[in-house]
Amino acid sequence: MIYFVIYLFLEVLISVNISSSIGGLATFFEIVLTAFIGISILVNFRTTLLNNITAVSYHAIDLTEFQRLNLFTIIGAILLIIPGFLTDIIGALMQFSVFTSMLVNRYNIKSGNYKPSHNQENINNIEKNIQKDSDVIDVEIISDSPTTK
Repeated sequence: MIYFVIYLFLEVLISVNISSSIGGLATFFEIVLTAFIGISILVNFRTTLLNNITAVSYHAIDLTEFQRLNLFTIIGAILLIIPGFLTDIIGALMQFSVFTSMLVNRYNIKSGNYKPSHNQENINNIEKNIQKDSDVIDVEIISDSPTTK
């Protein structure tokens, strides 16, 4: 309950200061624009999910980080839909994987569950495997002479 009161206080304080600086019409357009951005993020969530699934398949992220990144994307989109400058700032920051990765890694280190899922050597091995696979040409050799048994 205390966190909600603190959030509400900060939201009102920030919204009043920014609204008085940019004006009422610009505030209205900001609320409408961020709501449309949040809705479009939710509509196009399939693409983000596909990118995160690809990262998991290449072992760039682990499954817990995958879950948290997707959760942060959804929560960030919902925060963009909710009117208010503080929620818009937090929602926009949650859309960037750099910030969400920092939050996820910071949480994992504090909880003692941090296990590095990748390092530079693993990334280089993955890139070499992808490079090797792109150089392969599949062919079938058919002999002209009949085989005798």
